[in-house]
Amino acid sequence: MAKATIYHNPRCGKSRNTLKILEEKNVENNVVEYLKTPPTFGELKSVVKKLKIKPEELLRKGESVFKENYKGKSLSDDEWIRAMVDNPILIERPIVIVGDKAVIGRPPENVLEII
Repeated sequence: MAKATIYHNPRCGKSRNTLKILEEKNVENNVVEYLKTPPTFGELKSVVKKLKIKPEELLRKGESVFKENYKGKSLSDDEWIRAMVDNPILIERPIVIVGDKAVIGRPPENVLEII
């Protein structure tokens, strides 16, 4: 089995539960605490492509940064990616990537689709 990469926030219960599933299934993983080590523009663009979603669908719209700076705005895909790179708190979590597939761990059991 391929190694999994998880974009993880240890303060998030869903993220912790997703990581726990990976560990219980003995999946070797690379944990990226994306708030400490934000993805680059290219990395995030690749993640969005693997998720097969629009960048705007990866936004945490309940965050104050979103409400204060982006709510109601119509940005291009690249502009949304740039907003998340500049403000990683806006990135939905957790994201698990295995090879060329990715899922958002909401609910955490979504990870079972790709491992």
